[in-house]
Amino acid sequence: MSDLIHLQPQAAYEFLQTTSTSLLIDIRSSMEYLFVGHAIGSVHIPWIDEPDWVVDPNFAQIVEKTLASRFKETSPKQDTHVILICRSGKRTLDAADALLKSGFEHVYHVEEGFEGEKDEQNHRSTVGGWRFHGLPWEQC
Repeated sequence: MSDLIHLQPQAAYEFLQTTSTSLLIDIRSSMEYLFVGHAIGSVHIPWIDEPDWVVDPNFAQIVEKTLASRFKETSPKQDTHVILICRSGKRTLDAADALLKSGFEHVYHVEEGFEGEKDEQNHRSTVGGWRFHGLPWEQC
């Protein structure tokens, strides 16, 4: 089994720009993705989502199907590079483990996530994360 590769937000962004078979998958809930914002170009595939807040048992299959439709001339599990992002870089560890166990060979996670950890005032996006580093994002 391959190992998970950890990337800082800036390194993840650069990797996405230079690796044609890479895809950023945002695994946060639908509410987080829509209302907090998300990286431009990311694909939303929730790991845990409302209304039940349980891990999606089909997560790996949905990722594989998404990659197969986007990169038609490749083998999704062997030839593509999956970069996972969540709020602070913690949920991606479990989601990445599920992908690696299902046979994905190139799995990455964005350390710090989209919003980073909380600061002393319990605010996010002030000490780390995709947004903090000024990387491209949008909000609904």
